[in-house]
Amino acid sequence: MSGHSKWATTKHKKAVVDAKRGKMFAKLIKNIEVAARMGGGDLTGNPTLYDAIQKAKKSSVPNDNIDRAVKRGSGAETGGADYQTIMYEGYGPSGVAMLIECLTDNKNRAAMEVRTAMSRNGGSLADPGSVSFLFNRKGVVVVPRSQEGKEISEDDLLEATLEAGADDVNDLGEAFELISEATDLVGVRTALQAAGIDYDSADASFVPDMQVELDAEAAGKMFRLVDVLEDLDDVQNIFANFDVSDEVMAELDA
Repeated sequence: MSGHSKWATTKHKKAVVDAKRGKMFAKLIKNIEVAARMGGGDLTGNPTLYDAIQKAKKSSVPNDNIDRAVKRGSGAETGGADYQTIMYEGYGPSGVAMLIECLTDNKNRAAMEVRTAMSRNGGSLADPGSVSFLFNRKGVVVVPRSQEGKEISEDDLLEATLEAGADDVNDLGEAFELISEATDLVGVRTALQAAGIDYDSADASFVPDMQVELDAEAAGKMFRLVDVLEDLDDVQNIFANFDVSDEVMAELDA
């Protein structure tokens, strides 16, 4: 989920240990399988697969599950499904623009489930192209601030990645978010590794041009919609242009 970054980061950490762990594992495995099918099972020649595997390992997906997904995707083992990527566009509560990325082996099922989830939770689907122009494809790398007893600074990150293509650094509190062009994602990630800096995730993401500030009531509705969508097996990622202040988050937590 890419909306309010601090909330997204906190939510990701909770997801690792909550009751949805199995569902999250399944989505990460699906990503690996598709990446292996698209670019082969060799990590050195398939950076998308490399990043999908790193993300799965960070979320404690067992190595056996990862290996089998690579084999299914690359054709070394039978049983892989024919997944297709579909991007749905829509609006959430308070006119929040949303992109809902699905990875599915049944387009009709995915469309029905996403449409139902949106309509029952204050959202609606929109025509293709009516929302996507509000977003830009970017590389997004999330770097934890604390690493093995040392604190990473914004200057550390810029020094390591500026020449590799990093455009911006956002402070998320417990982590930093490095933004680059999508084509520079691998270079930025590689530069971090060369500098000995660990990262939580490296993804090609959709970043909004502008954000809609939500109050507590609207934010509560938006979070409920996102929760319902994320619970769908076919939904892989949700990108949205909302922002929630720390004061509103504290109000919701209370």
